Amino acid sequence: MKDTTKIGIIICNRYHTCAGGKCFRSLKEREGAFSIYGDDEELDLVGYTTCGGCPGGNIEYSPEEMIKNGAQVIHLATGFIVGYPPCPYISDFKSLIEEKHGLKVIVGTHPIPQKYYSVHKKLGTWDSPEWKENIKPTLTDENTRFSYD
Repeated sequence: MKDTTKIGIIICNRYHTCAGGKCFRSLKEREGAFSIYGDDEELDLVGYTTCGGCPGGNIEYSPEEMIKNGAQVIHLATGFIVGYPPCPYISDFKSLIEEKHGLKVIVGTHPIPQKYYSVHKKLGTWDSPEWKENIKPTLTDENTRFSYD
């Protein structure tokens, strides 16, 4: 019998109309930030919502609702990373959820699409040590990045 990990996804409110296609695809395919889960693990999405808009009013409350559905891990969607500018509150969101709700938080969902990678690379957006760490789970090879354009 496979172990099940219950996951919640919080997306940036800029993308509030996003249907979640890239996140759901990468969850199913175990790509990007979902590559950390083993094939012997079943993944169950138990919540999907926005941050509520800057400065993230929904971050304080939505994890509690996801916990009611069994959430063990929260993924802050790749949109927080690739939007321009990237979310200035992402570290605060991660800290709050981990401290207040005791949940593990992963920055990222689907692989960074190549079109966003190219722009941010040129702008130097992710050159700081903090941003290099933030993009690690979603920084895949170029072919995978192109497949998410």
